[in-house]
Amino acid sequence: MSRFTDYTEKCRRISNSFYNAGLEKARIRDLTGASQCLKRSLQFDKYNTDARNLLGLIYYEIGETAEALVQWVISSNLQQDHNRATYYLHELQGKPGRLEDESVHIRRYNQALMQAQNDNPDLAILQLQRVVDHKPNYIKAHMLLALLYLEKADYTKAGKSLYQVLQIDKNHPKASWYMSVVKKNTGRADIERRRLKNAFSHHQMEDDDIILPPSYKENTGWQMVLHIIAGFAIGAAAIFFLVMPSREAQLHEEHNQELNRVLEQVNQKNMEIDRLENQEAVVQDARDDAETRLQGMIQEHAGVLAQYQTLVRILQAYKNEDFPTAAELYTGFDASLIDEETMMAIVTEIRTDMEERGWQVLADQGSQAEAAGDHELALTYFRNSLNIRGDNPQVMLDMAMVYKAMEDEEKANELFGQIILNYPNTEQAAQARTERGY
Repeated sequence: MSRFTDYTEKCRRISNSFYNAGLEKARIRDLTGASQCLKRSLQFDKYNTDARNLLGLIYYEIGETAEALVQWVISSNLQQDHNRATYYLHELQGKPGRLEDESVHIRRYNQALMQAQNDNPDLAILQLQRVVDHKPNYIKAHMLLALLYLEKADYTKAGKSLYQVLQIDKNHPKASWYMSVVKKNTGRADIERRRLKNAFSHHQMEDDDIILPPSYKENTGWQMVLHIIAGFAIGAAAIFFLVMPSREAQLHEEHNQELNRVLEQVNQKNMEIDRLENQEAVVQDARDDAETRLQGMIQEHAGVLAQYQTLVRILQAYKNEDFPTAAELYTGFDASLIDEETMMAIVTEIRTDMEERGWQVLADQGSQAEAAGDHELALTYFRNSLNIRGDNPQVMLDMAMVYKAMEDEEKANELFGQIILNYPNTEQAAQARTERGY
């Protein structure tokens, strides 16, 4: 037992060491390095809620709100009291429309990604610009936008997007590598290399580097005046005969070049207008296709986020020891949309608990509703109970009796028949035969 305790304590210390390293990296905005340290920390101690909460904050800082939500939900489930994750979840849920806005941004990003993969970079860029305007810390959107600009050889705009990424996460490996490509193609790399070379150069100009010739001597006052007058005369003649004609020719040349540039720009604009007019039909088709796909993605991602929200509410009901509410929420919960490994373990525990006692709570509520004369509500509770545990002849019999009370003989007899067929040797089957008149 002591060896196990020593091993556990050692893992906890290693986990705390990685957490401290991640905290230091996060303070200097090395978010990539910080997230790697925090993940290692959780490998040694998954109950280290400080590391998990900080990892959630890093995910939130880089625009991954869904990932942050997952970490905070796990943390609040592992440590229910005095946990900062509860405050973070409350802040997210307490702002109306916040999660819906996050879902919209994710859908736009996924739509842009699909457009980029289908050779529609212009539409993808427009979508991504909308995303980063509303969510400037979304690193994935900035990175995809930079890649699209690199594909179009627009290195200046690509550099601006990468600069935003490095402002958020200064050691982002992919952003740093792409920035080196941008600097190479814009000449910034050569400029920085020359600056570095000059900064470490050992040669500096000193005053005694200027050597006066031996023939130098001071001029008298009259000689100085004559030299100045002669200099003005020679300068004026040089300007009139040499500089003015060349300057006039230079002005004509600059005017012609400027005129050519303007004409070239007009020509390019006309060509661009013709190209856009020719692509109008193609863009219309692409827009229709994008709207169709967008609707599908909206349904898909909205469903995933809704299931995480439902899971949070179920866990909150457990925390408040309100098991009937947890059972009702579980009936509308689709566990197949939860794919995070740690969350799947929690879902499995909830599913086991519901199959053991959740169905009975719903069946009891159905009986209470029937006793109160609310047939529709009773049917709803009975259906939900059967959805959790379908192998239950008593609930089926109660449901059939509700239909009979509602004078829906067809549905009542259908349930009686299922009980007789599937559970022939039970008391419920005997009662079903009596109700059917066998």
